[in-house]
Amino acid sequence: MAMAALRREGKRLSPLISPHVLRSSLLPSQEEAALGIRYVSTQVVRNRMKSVKNIQKITKAMKMVAASKLRQVQTKAENSRGLWQPFTALLGDTPSVDVKKTVVVAISSDKGLCGGINSTSVKVSRAVHKLNSGPDKEVKYVILGEKAKVQLIRDSKKDIELCITELQKNPLNYTQVSVLADDILKNVQFDAFRIVFNKFNSVVSFVPTMSTVLSPEIVEREAEAGGKLGALDSYEIEGGETKSEILQNLAEFQFSCVLFNAVLENACSEQGARMSAMDSSSRNAGEMLDRLTLTYNRTRQASITTELIEIISGASALEG
Repeated sequence: MAMAALRREGKRLSPLISPHVLRSSLLPSQEEAALGIRYVSTQVVRNRMKSVKNIQKITKAMKMVAASKLRQVQTKAENSRGLWQPFTALLGDTPSVDVKKTVVVAISSDKGLCGGINSTSVKVSRAVHKLNSGPDKEVKYVILGEKAKVQLIRDSKKDIELCITELQKNPLNYTQVSVLADDILKNVQFDAFRIVFNKFNSVVSFVPTMSTVLSPEIVEREAEAGGKLGALDSYEIEGGETKSEILQNLAEFQFSCVLFNAVLENACSEQGARMSAMDSSSRNAGEMLDRLTLTYNRTRQASITTELIEIISGASALEG
């Protein structure tokens, strides 16, 4: 609702987007100058001041909402880091492993007004796609979020395997993300998942990050070839399950845990970026209000001075 109101006020205030347009709209035209009209009506400036004030109220409210959501999601994100870290120690995180089928999971937000966070995620995803492309290799996209979908569908429509939007419509939890991860695993063939997201550092800082999740076959192949993985080989397997079955279960659980953390980290980064963007917008609206107030006062003073001169001139003419 706040974003819809912001768009409506933005349309009303569209002439104010460019400072040049603002200056030219407040200065008299040639026709007005020819008629002796030197200043714009104070009503026009008042209407624009009202629109800017409305936008400032909306941006301040959106900043407060983003701060509230950030506090909620940040706690979940910090707790979720303990889920994927044991898997990194056990199976490793090896982005340099050469595979034939790579799936780039690009995570973004569904809404805008949060700075360049989504553009950064898309740029990194495209770079990862380019790095893993080759004559005998296949690279596909799995997109989480409307903003990444809109950008990637322009030039990579044929490479998009799956799109999922409105992920944050309900509060994020592990059950929701695990169902999503299971759906991806059932519908997408892969040798390695490259999960691209924005890792949350602070309200004003986020780092584009990529996590790698290998398929059980690739993990077993790398272990047999003496590749550097985690500490899995240092453990003994007990029970009736084979190593392949254990790797299958571990890979599925690792993917759901890493995806859960990535979604939460990206949600934190989104709210932090939105707070910064709305704070900047509020300050810009305040500066614009100061300029408009100055223009309004000058215009009103000029009209009063003009009226006084006309009265004095009329009185002098009558006396003469």
